[in-house]
Amino acid sequence: MADEKDRFGDKLRDVEKAREDQYFAERDRTLIHKLKAEKETQHERTLRDLARMRCPQCGEHLKAQRYGEVSLDECPTCKGVWLEKGELQKIAGRETDGWLARYLGLGR
Repeated sequence: MADEKDRFGDKLRDVEKAREDQYFAERDRTLIHKLKAEKETQHERTLRDLARMRCPQCGEHLKAQRYGEVSLDECPTCKGVWLEKGELQKIAGRETDGWLARYLGLGR
């Protein structure tokens, strides 16, 4: 009888230890997932900061230029020009018969 009590007590301790191990394993998985997500976010932010104001073709730093009321970003190396949203329409708005106005549907 005493032997059965000992075995039952051992089983209860084993179950309790298994539940404890399961709790800590789940907590560790959650913490690891959170740390990975934070590291990935930081990595993306770093890459975005490194690529900001760089030429998409050659990687050189872009220089801001003014063209009337429009600001252009020009690459000093490959001479590429990049516009922000709506700036192409501003430039084309000055034209009525040019190819750019026809392309954007602003011509007559």
